[in-house]
Amino acid sequence: LYAELMRNLATRTKPDGGALPSIVERFVSQAATQAQSEGRDVELVIRERLTSLEELVSGYDFASVIAHYWRAHQDGDAGGKANALRWLRAEYPNRSSAKKDLGVSAIIDDQSWYDYLKLMARFVRLAGYGGLVVVLDEVVNLYKMQHKTARSRNYEQVLRIVNDSLQGVSEGVLMLFGGTPEFLMDPYRGLYSYEALQTRLAENTFARDGLVDLSGPVMRLQNLSPEDLYVLLANIRRVFAEGDDSKHLIPDDALQAFMRHCSERIGDACFRTPRTTVRAFTDLLAVLEQNPDADWQSLLGSVALAPESNPDLEPLAAGDEADADSGDDDLSSFTM
Repeated sequence: LYAELMRNLATRTKPDGGALPSIVERFVSQAATQAQSEGRDVELVIRERLTSLEELVSGYDFASVIAHYWRAHQDGDAGGKANALRWLRAEYPNRSSAKKDLGVSAIIDDQSWYDYLKLMARFVRLAGYGGLVVVLDEVVNLYKMQHKTARSRNYEQVLRIVNDSLQGVSEGVLMLFGGTPEFLMDPYRGLYSYEALQTRLAENTFARDGLVDLSGPVMRLQNLSPEDLYVLLANIRRVFAEGDDSKHLIPDDALQAFMRHCSERIGDACFRTPRTTVRAFTDLLAVLEQNPDADWQSLLGSVALAPESNPDLEPLAAGDEADADSGDDDLSSFTM
């Protein structure tokens, strides 16, 4: 997971990922500028700026790798720089290789990835950024795991992240988990099956009947309303017209007719999973754009729609309710 996060690490100047080298370069360049202005050794300045990291797990090794990157930069050693970045991306297979190449005795693995994520969050702040925003989408896959023991281990890690966030320990990192209501509230396999998580993620009992509380750790995303979908479709129409209202391919009446057509074909899924609706609408506009003589009313009836299906987001089938290691489950069956 950590390696994937580092590969997809993005900044404003590198929005498509792969931003780790530029972040490290920015940090060492700032240290070099400071050292030059103060007439000091660059590596000493780097060590001083990273002193705060040494209070965290493996912080000293992290600082040593950054210092190694600077030395390789000074010596024109591209291989040394690549080794440092390789370590920071969690790509070293074993400790002996890291010891040989970098002189550190630790590597980033499945057991320590979260500790290093907190280190990286502090490091990017020292490099001049606001921190890390980590988005883990479709974590419903944890809920889909058949083995209760494996799920529990993952939930323990989630609990650690939640505790650190609530207690202010994870400085400079924002963790966002995206999942289905079942992933959160299922009492047998969801996060609520882990009692410590249930108490920490419990929702405000007063937030009901249309009232919301966005200060808690759980935020429920509402489906698009018909008004929201209308605005979305109108904006897509404006994009096709390049912002010129006189070039709209269809009138306002067509937007309403298209929404009625979608609602009749796929019902509430039109607002719950609007990707299918948006794709069909863009297809319609594309045809009208390339065929100016076509009539949107005649085309509308031929728009084929089907509810979007994602097996990872579907509730568990009846046969999957029992865990693969159900012998550890709290429920038992008996006869009298």
